[in-house]
Amino acid sequence: MKKLLQIALTFVVTLSIAQGKLTEGVITSKMTMSSANEQLNAQLQMVGDTQILTYIKGAKMRSETSNPMTGETISITDRDENKVLTLQNIPMYGKTYSISEFVKDDIDTEGIDIKKTENAKEILGYTCDEYDIIMTQDGVDMTVKVFATTQIEAVSKQTATFGGKFEGFPMHMVFDVKQQGMDMVMTYEVTDVSKDTVPDDKFDMTVPEGYIEKQ
Repeated sequence: MKKLLQIALTFVVTLSIAQGKLTEGVITSKMTMSSANEQLNAQLQMVGDTQILTYIKGAKMRSETSNPMTGETISITDRDENKVLTLQNIPMYGKTYSISEFVKDDIDTEGIDIKKTENAKEILGYTCDEYDIIMTQDGVDMTVKVFATTQIEAVSKQTATFGGKFEGFPMHMVFDVKQQGMDMVMTYEVTDVSKDTVPDDKFDMTVPEGYIEKQ
């Protein structure tokens, strides 16, 4: 179950903001999980929601996720410097960090298909286009329905890999996951978009004390 959540969060937190209509602000979102299986659903409810805060300032972005099961992850991206710093504080594994190039494709995209539909809807005042994604990775079958807006212009590692088939910042995503009979639904949704001023120190690439390099 932890691995399924990490796959979904990977899709969420690897976004990097380009120059667009929203160039500075804070995006608040959350990930919830549920299952038709009563026993599994009870476990999911104990895990609780994953909270996500995304800070945007020009070509820089900081995404903070927290969940009792997967711990805390901070991803800081600087497109001008072509650099991504990822900090993880995961129970049983401790504090680790990794530094990578933004353009490097760290996600295995084999077995992923994405199609834009004719549907659209408005979320928090932003017009969103619908995309259907089918993924099969590491024994996990997953379908994802995404509503993304180009009014918050964004580019991700996945966007480049998909050859321009995916555009915009995801405002709502539903992951339908099937793995060895353990079916579950994960829902990601943006709950607030503010144009607050973001301090520069939110994008400091200095590795904090106590973190070791991830092997």
